[in-house]
Amino acid sequence: MWRCALPPLLRYPTADELGARAAALVARHPTDARLRRAGTSRAGNPLWLLSVGHGSRQALVVAGPHANEPVGGGTVLRLAERALADPALTAGADATWNLLLCLDPDGLRRNEGWLRGPYSLGRYFRNFFRPGFGEQPEWLPDGADAAALPETRTLLALQDELRPFLQCSLHGVDVGGGFVELTRDLPGLALRVAHTAARLRIPRELGPYDTLYWPCLGPAVYRIPPPRRGDLAAAITEAAVESTWYHPHRHGTVTAVVESPMWGVAAVEDGSAPADAAAVLRNVSHTLRRDARLLEGVLARIRPHVSAAPDAERLLAPVEDYLLVCPGLADAWDPDVTDGGRPMPALSTGHLAALRIAGRRLALRTAGLLHQLVIRSGADPAGALPELDRLIDLWCADYRDGCGARWIPVPRQIEYQSRVVLAAFELAVRNAPACSRSGEPGWGSEPAVPMHRE
Repeated sequence: MWRCALPPLLRYPTADELGARAAALVARHPTDARLRRAGTSRAGNPLWLLSVGHGSRQALVVAGPHANEPVGGGTVLRLAERALADPALTAGADATWNLLLCLDPDGLRRNEGWLRGPYSLGRYFRNFFRPGFGEQPEWLPDGADAAALPETRTLLALQDELRPFLQCSLHGVDVGGGFVELTRDLPGLALRVAHTAARLRIPRELGPYDTLYWPCLGPAVYRIPPPRRGDLAAAITEAAVESTWYHPHRHGTVTAVVESPMWGVAAVEDGSAPADAAAVLRNVSHTLRRDARLLEGVLARIRPHVSAAPDAERLLAPVEDYLLVCPGLADAWDPDVTDGGRPMPALSTGHLAALRIAGRRLALRTAGLLHQLVIRSGADPAGALPELDRLIDLWCADYRDGCGARWIPVPRQIEYQSRVVLAAFELAVRNAPACSRSGEPGWGSEPAVPMHRE
């Protein structure tokens, strides 16, 4: 039975705490663990890689690819502790665990308004930040050779250096359920996910909206289709775009995108046939159009007054992205719209619940970002704040009362995600060839430096 080397995390770690905790682990296990700076973010924050073990098979785990999904930071620390405590995960598997503590530390710092808790839907969305689609480091809209973000280039370099047999990208669903997306099948993973979810009372999402057209490998496990070029709306609605998920495929890597929910909704794992799917789809699409038009009106009113606010450009970019994709999503889901687009597949009650949550998520994120723009401008001559507060409260109440969203304690989120990663590791390592390279030149030659002292 493994034991925690550090006090357990009861809330999400900040960027500074991630570095400090990783350095403390290395100090306790200097022979088996190493912390190195793999790169630097746009704002000058270090991108720390914590490695455990000396095996020839490389596993790469990426935390924090999305700024508002902090569970992965706690998960990589938990994985490091387990790998240090259980030789079967390192020497026994001839494996080295390479744990990128946070791919977007700049974005994580922008979420610190809600990160430490207390955790409520209103507090989360009023302090939510996620960069525009073009600034998300896992996305490669113009291919790997044209990657512009230093965070993206760091991850690509690590993938080509390590040639991992397994890459796990750690994501968090704000409202919904847990699921896994794979670039290649790992037979048996769906059963492991089901067992873990049941043990920890985590709902499984049986029909996430971005996997509607993807092959299902088992309940809550989906295969990511090969990437293809497309416009922004297609990238968001079908998500089969060029990304760092598929980049290491050339090395034989299987990538697992592991989603862990913050607020769980039981309805997303309801596989029953709905009584009237068309009526639900019609309501979801009409609601999304109405909310988007309302928010477009708010944006038009406040734009002249917030353009000089601190970080206005960074906050406006995701607002404009969300409002850009809303009409296309609403049309794709509306049974009354027949424009020759891709027909909807057969939908379960869980699918419909996921679509309702997804539409509401776009509206809430947009409202939260607009709220921050007004607050940061220092004035509200357009009188938008009361309206935005009313909408955020109303839509959060719909999540809570209409969808049954319930908070999942942070330790349980971390435990769920770490167990799913361990299951993927155990299944992937069975077919992973030995490799003569450690991927870590100069092992142990540099001191570990806590991120907050960098």
